[in-house]
Amino acid sequence: MAARASAVPPIDAGFPELKSRIIERTGHFYYQDKDELLWERVRKRLRATGLPDSGQYLNLLDDAISGSAEWAKLEIEITIGETFFFRYAEQFAALRETILPEIIGRKTATRRLRIWSAGCSTGAEPYSLAILVNEILGENLGTWRVSIVGTDINDSFLTLARQAKFGKWALRSMPAPERERYFLDAGKDQWQVRPEFRSLVRFEKHNLLSLLDGTSPLELTDFDLILCRNVLIYFHPDTVIRVVEALRDRLSEEGWMLLGHAEPNPSFSVMMQALNLPGTVAYRPRSGDTPPSPSASEPVLKDWVPLLPAPKPAEQPKRQPPPRPVPTPSTHPAPPAVPAPGALLDEIRALADGGAFAAADALCRQTLASQPLNAALHFYQGLVLQALRRPDAAEKSFLKCIYLAKSFAMAHYHLGLLLLAEGRSDPARRALTNAARIAAAMPDDRRLEEADGLTALELRNLVRTHLDAARPPRPRR
Repeated sequence: MAARASAVPPIDAGFPELKSRIIERTGHFYYQDKDELLWERVRKRLRATGLPDSGQYLNLLDDAISGSAEWAKLEIEITIGETFFFRYAEQFAALRETILPEIIGRKTATRRLRIWSAGCSTGAEPYSLAILVNEILGENLGTWRVSIVGTDINDSFLTLARQAKFGKWALRSMPAPERERYFLDAGKDQWQVRPEFRSLVRFEKHNLLSLLDGTSPLELTDFDLILCRNVLIYFHPDTVIRVVEALRDRLSEEGWMLLGHAEPNPSFSVMMQALNLPGTVAYRPRSGDTPPSPSASEPVLKDWVPLLPAPKPAEQPKRQPPPRPVPTPSTHPAPPAVPAPGALLDEIRALADGGAFAAADALCRQTLASQPLNAALHFYQGLVLQALRRPDAAEKSFLKCIYLAKSFAMAHYHLGLLLLAEGRSDPARRALTNAARIAAAMPDDRRLEEADGLTALELRNLVRTHLDAARPPRPRR
């Protein structure tokens, strides 16, 4: 029998030039060392256009009549759009309890609120913001001019965003009662954002690189809040700094900016004021006033926003050892089966992600009674206790975790964040520094235990940002 031909043709001679042009136009430096992935996506357009190679495809992209439309189709293929509602719960907690109340309280005279979700994908982020603004303003919403704009380079994402229909995966962190408040059942496991939230949001196509060459629309300016999360990771490091600087210039004088949890850079703290908020860092132009302390007003949605990492992707089951010989039956009843530690952690995460923090805490305590030396259980109990607003008990849980596993980097990190939120800067610095030192002993791309995909390098950058933000301001001469 003849050997089956390879399913994927080899990369052709014109591909390097095409790749260079793609990165130049889109800024997706992410593909710099991912030739096979980019080639696979380019080949979809080669098949669709009937062109044999990268050289002829590049000619099509340069065509004065057809090139613009083909670039749009290629951009659809190469951009990534994984998203879900209220992603990164710590940042949404900061928005709910500090950032949006500060903006709204400061702008009661003009009653105008402008928000930009840059790189919004299929729209979950701007719609999450619309829900949050609606909850905070309540009956006063009708007296405010609220504008939330979501932008993305991908036309197909924007089409889906305008339809405002989402499936189970995008709503995975939202319990059923909240889903019914914010969505209409569209059938076939689809839910559509209710009109009162959709009306606050509009979507526009936008390439963030246009901020650098002066072609970005002039109306994208004077924002009270800009979110640019999980976009910068695709750009070259030098481009990242220029884009963030350009976004800063599109903020109002006292505006706020939130970036992705894996995208901190010490340069951001030089060009803007970095502010430590519980679980995250926010930025403001340096001309702005000193940030307020967290609002004492009643927080909305406080009982369900998840503070735990998303459940890990399912792993392949480990090979089990050979079964032991079955013992001779006895008159004593068999002990109850004990779930595997990993299954219990998944259940605790699932309870917390669904907002059932009390149930998650009860399961932690129940499990720790039989597994008191399980460091990961103490770590998750600390996170759950933080969500239950019990910082003293959370601190004890993190310390128990560290006692059992001194190199558990995320326990040191979350302990540091907790201490920062409590205003205990010296022990907070020690805990954060310990987390960074543990990460420094690992390869940069090592994914940390119980860190939701965070790498050692990303944790070191996060710690550096928190420490810079916590540093007392230098006295003026």
